[in-house]
Amino acid sequence: MVQAYILIQTEVGKASTVADTIGQIPGVIQAEDVTGPYDVIVRAQSDTVDELGRMVVAKVQQVDGITRTLTCPVVHL
Repeated sequence: MVQAYILIQTEVGKASTVADTIGQIPGVIQAEDVTGPYDVIVRAQSDTVDELGRMVVAKVQQVDGITRTLTCPVVHL
């Protein structure tokens, strides 16, 4: 199982809508709108890194109102 945090910047006033929409995507554990340099932080999981990448590109980045994403895989050192 691969998990990652996805940091998202949105258009002004769209953070809540983006978080709600992303929260419905299969594989998303949690989606919260926050303050700071990013507007939404998502925790997601998938079986492989490739599946995680496909989820981000094909589903998350297609949500209306997103301007930029940064995916940070969780590592266990």
